[in-house]
Amino acid sequence: MSNALNLSLALGVFLLAYYGFSVIQYHIKTRKLEKKWKCGKPKDISRFPFSASFFIPFLVESKKNRLLEFVQWMFESQVYPGYTCKTTVFGVDMYHTVDPENLKAVLATQFKDFCLGERHAQFLPVLGNGIFTLDGQGWQHSRAMLRPQFARDQVSDVEMIEEHIQYMTSRIPKDGSAFDAQELFFNLTLDTATEFLFGQSVGSQTVETNPTAVPTDMPVHLRKSFQEDFNTAQEHLGQRARLQMFYWAWRPRELYSSGERVHAFVDHYVKKALEESEKHVDDGKYVFLRELAKETKDPIVLRDQALNILLAGRDTTASLLSWCLYLMARRPEVYAKLREEVIENLGDGEDLSTITFESLKRCDYLRYVLNEVLRLYPSVPANMRYATRDTTLPRGGGPDGMQPIVVRKGNLVSYHVFTTHRLKEFWGEDAEEFRPERWYEDGASQAKGWEYLPFNGGPRICLGQQYALTEAGYALARIAQLYDTIENADDKPEPPVKFHALTMCHHTGVLVKLYNSKTTKAQ
Repeated sequence: MSNALNLSLALGVFLLAYYGFSVIQYHIKTRKLEKKWKCGKPKDISRFPFSASFFIPFLVESKKNRLLEFVQWMFESQVYPGYTCKTTVFGVDMYHTVDPENLKAVLATQFKDFCLGERHAQFLPVLGNGIFTLDGQGWQHSRAMLRPQFARDQVSDVEMIEEHIQYMTSRIPKDGSAFDAQELFFNLTLDTATEFLFGQSVGSQTVETNPTAVPTDMPVHLRKSFQEDFNTAQEHLGQRARLQMFYWAWRPRELYSSGERVHAFVDHYVKKALEESEKHVDDGKYVFLRELAKETKDPIVLRDQALNILLAGRDTTASLLSWCLYLMARRPEVYAKLREEVIENLGDGEDLSTITFESLKRCDYLRYVLNEVLRLYPSVPANMRYATRDTTLPRGGGPDGMQPIVVRKGNLVSYHVFTTHRLKEFWGEDAEEFRPERWYEDGASQAKGWEYLPFNGGPRICLGQQYALTEAGYALARIAQLYDTIENADDKPEPPVKFHALTMCHHTGVLVKLYNSKTTKAQ
């Protein structure tokens, strides 16, 4: 017994000594690199033990759906001033930055120095080997395969959107009473995304009231459950991402059961696309999955890529539209100005042929509204990368934070676009305000730099950004044509509680009223 105890103690002492030696060696090498590359030391906000003063509030605020505000406070407060800081959690150095120069380095100029790291394993149960989870050659192949599918001819088909807009507006109360715009937008974008990707809309807007309204051969039970299953799966994937290297500890049965049903949903369309590809079906209609099947016959590859694009196609546009109405309901003069431009340039909706890809791009104020909403509420408000080798970030070191800093291989860099988009240095004292006019004042209509990243940047910039902006612009234009008045119907206090899984939306929905003041009296 005593021998076993002595052996255990000896082993424990050895492991502790080895760990201590490794830490010392790590810091010695870091100091050498700092001297070699003329780097300063980053602001280290770690507190013993295990950065508890940061990590515990991080988890608490995350549970309260206030993580984004916590990070913003962290960078703006006198406690942790500056645009870049460092924490060490369980022996892993993590760098947190909102500095546009660092974002440019991570995403573009030093792109090869960083990778997605753990993301593939975190998202694997649902998203598999898709463009948003892969690195290296796998990602390059995915992007090369998908890029042609987002050519202008494919993303500028506004006629396809109109049918689904009509289903959506039919669900808006005719008596001017309140409704949840976010729920309607998520249904809308699911229907448009599935038609673009699969050649058939899932018909989520009509499946409960009139299942046969939209022609589809998808089983009704999958049509009804997909939205909820996809949301549930994403929520669990978001939790795995927040746990970082401990993602493996989050594996509830609900994650895998919802993931299986999501896979079954997409597999139905994959099988159909492969069959049509074999038969060389040519009905004159562009179908994303059918075109992709010309590149590969692997059903798992097709499923994974389709799911990755569906995630972006549904969530980012629905989130953007929801925040548009949320903000304009609180600034009705912005809605009135937008409506005036739409009526002047696109008409009152009697002739829909006037709304085209080209005419939407000519609506400047519409573009300013979309830009400003994406500034305040970017669909992906935070992201991260891992260093693939010992490297640097251009800023964050020294007393003033303007010197470069060393980032060791395996270190994590998290970047917070939500906060960068609200920095007063770049956006003025009114950075927290919703003011579309800022996009044409003082030459601001010129393209922004790395302080504005609604669709990421560098080689991994979003392939579908034009698709998202076209759909969102069309939907807002049609709403402006149909309704002259918008009102806020939500009495919850500001700021809004945000739900952040893989993308960001409003936690409790967007309650508004839309009606024509001349014919409807709001309830």
